[in-house]
Amino acid sequence: MPGANNEVTSNDWITQHIQQGHGPLGAEYPDVAYGMEGDTPAFLGLIPNGLNDPEHPNYGGWGGRYELYTPKPEPQQPGRPMRTQGGEIVTGPTAEPETRPIWSNAEDTYSPMKLSRWGRPVVADTARYTSTQVTLWRWREEFQNDFAARMDWMVKDYKDANHPPVPKLNHPAVLKVKSGDIFSLNADGSSDPDGDALSYYWFQYPEAGTYKGIIRFAPFQPNLANLHTVVAPEVESPQTIHFILKVTDKGTPALTRYKRVIVQVSPK
Repeated sequence: MPGANNEVTSNDWITQHIQQGHGPLGAEYPDVAYGMEGDTPAFLGLIPNGLNDPEHPNYGGWGGRYELYTPKPEPQQPGRPMRTQGGEIVTGPTAEPETRPIWSNAEDTYSPMKLSRWGRPVVADTARYTSTQVTLWRWREEFQNDFAARMDWMVKDYKDANHPPVPKLNHPAVLKVKSGDIFSLNADGSSDPDGDALSYYWFQYPEAGTYKGIIRFAPFQPNLANLHTVVAPEVESPQTIHFILKVTDKGTPALTRYKRVIVQVSPK
């Protein structure tokens, strides 16, 4: 997909990190036919990584982001030909329109982060992508690295494998403020079980909250720091803003864990 990290789903990557040298389960992992791990979002959202919240599919996470609505009817397609046990070819059922609200695909708008040799270690790409697929592939490198690490755990001693960092918030995960208030986002004290150095990245997740405006961090406090001071926006009705802390270690493969801060902003 354009914009996504397609390297971590390539045949070469799968061979190196999953199939070869990773025990009997890795050896059983199939080659890619049409697309790898097509049903994975069904369980990726259950991994307790600090980002996923199975009770709130609209918050977004490794399994994608979903909203509760009645999908529009799709153009009717003829049923697929099916062969019965007796060898007869029959037409399968056609898809009927949905009649009630269900948790269905939502869209994210996202600019991928690029590695930078000079200055800040990562910078946002100038390209922006909006689609239902973005809600999944925006996390692709992180959950694929997690997959690779779990395969390493099968064949390596604990001391020889990498393990995820432990983010820490120095304040509640839900903050209540009023318009114009100054509040802090503080991740000081985050750690890593292997003693690896850590990278921090704070960002707003507009689609997950009710407030759709963009909150700008102060220019002297780049979002790569572990501490930020933020000014609450002016609102006319109660709004929620989601901020995500992404902590990544310097191990191999690099592993990421998160903390979500929900800021509830009320008018003065």
